[in-house]
Amino acid sequence: MEFRTTIKTAEQPGFLRHEHSVMLVGSCFSDNIGQKMRGAMMRALVNPMGTIYNPLSIAASVERLVAGTPVAGMDLFQHSGVWNSFLFHSRFSLADKQATLDHMNSRIALAHETLRACDVLVVTLGTAVVYRLHSTGEVVNNCHKVPQHEFERSMTSVATMTTALDGMVGRLLDYNPKLRIIFTVSPIRHLADGLDVNSLSKASLRVAVNEVVSRHREACVYFPAYEIMVDDLRDYRFYAADMIHPTEVAVEYIWQTFQATYFDDKGAQAVSRCERVSKRLQHRPMSANRDVVARFAADTAAVLRNLVHEYPYLVNNPEVKNLLED
Repeated sequence: MEFRTTIKTAEQPGFLRHEHSVMLVGSCFSDNIGQKMRGAMMRALVNPMGTIYNPLSIAASVERLVAGTPVAGMDLFQHSGVWNSFLFHSRFSLADKQATLDHMNSRIALAHETLRACDVLVVTLGTAVVYRLHSTGEVVNNCHKVPQHEFERSMTSVATMTTALDGMVGRLLDYNPKLRIIFTVSPIRHLADGLDVNSLSKASLRVAVNEVVSRHREACVYFPAYEIMVDDLRDYRFYAADMIHPTEVAVEYIWQTFQATYFDDKGAQAVSRCERVSKRLQHRPMSANRDVVARFAADTAAVLRNLVHEYPYLVNNPEVKNLLED
């Protein structure tokens, strides 16, 4: 007797390999899976412009990264004591204007070069609701707590989202023909406008993604993160205290399903090995004895060197390279 509805994914072993260069953009789920990849010592650039929720902003941001177009001083505005851009998440906002520009433009330059040789791009769509700035008509990535009367809120049509995402995929493949794209819909619910609006939004995203993937079957696939969360993990014990975000257990379960879908056995083994070493690197021995601490550090360094000997491509990961040089 079955007491749950397990989601069967379309397994494509080898679609994603441990040695691949990966970029993740979009909603919080991209942050979650991106951190899992980095914990497995993969080369993963996560949300270079910050968390982005709607497909129009995601498409416009990715196309800007492909073009490598920098942010100009006129693109910034001052609010709450810091300089902001409607193109970037607030974590990039700083008190100094030039420092803000430099930080944002360094991220654009890094993402531009990453996309040139990237193997896989993960795109997570969060909501079909967009906020359009009255003064310019621009759909913003982040409102930066600017008063709501400065924006027009609307639900984007399936046709508009499909056109934007289809154009984004076309430009990505022109820039990097070998790129493969994993689309997913975020399992995180947007409840500010009510569950009815959230349901309509998620359904619209799902239809738009299905259309885009069907047009680019050679390069694009869909991973059912949303379906896993709302059907397989439907119990509230898999939600955090806010009843919106998945717990760490839920994220880990989805990550395991993601691995089973896109990694072959060799890749899954590499992920497991590197995750264990990453946890060891984060561990600090509970001892005041300097000899014990030094011995643990030396043993950890030896473990890391052995891992790199087994997986030589790890030296291409800047974080691993820095650890080896310490």
